[in-house]
Amino acid sequence: MEINSRKENGVTIVKIVGRLDAASAPDFSKQFTDLISQGEMTFVLDFSDLVYISSAGLRSILIVAQELRKKSGKLLIASLKDIVREVFEISGFIQLFEIFDTADQAIGQN
Repeated sequence: MEINSRKENGVTIVKIVGRLDAASAPDFSKQFTDLISQGEMTFVLDFSDLVYISSAGLRSILIVAQELRKKSGKLLIASLKDIVREVFEISGFIQLFEIFDTADQAIGQN
């Protein structure tokens, strides 16, 4: 897994490349915790290059979202590929998060 982040219009866009699973979830969580501790509060998760997500990956997203909610932050999700969207639908995550077709659309909703 590779994580790239950039800031645009006051929003931190975090792009995940590869797999978000039990092996990579701790790194994902740590990088998000670091960004939150630096004062970042509004995020778009760009999943356009995410090819696989496991239950451990879903759990790490949920933990980050809960931490952000405690601090009045915001987590938006963008660009779900078909297989990842299916996992979100089956798990019920599709109802838990605001999901957009593209990162640009998510940024525009902030």
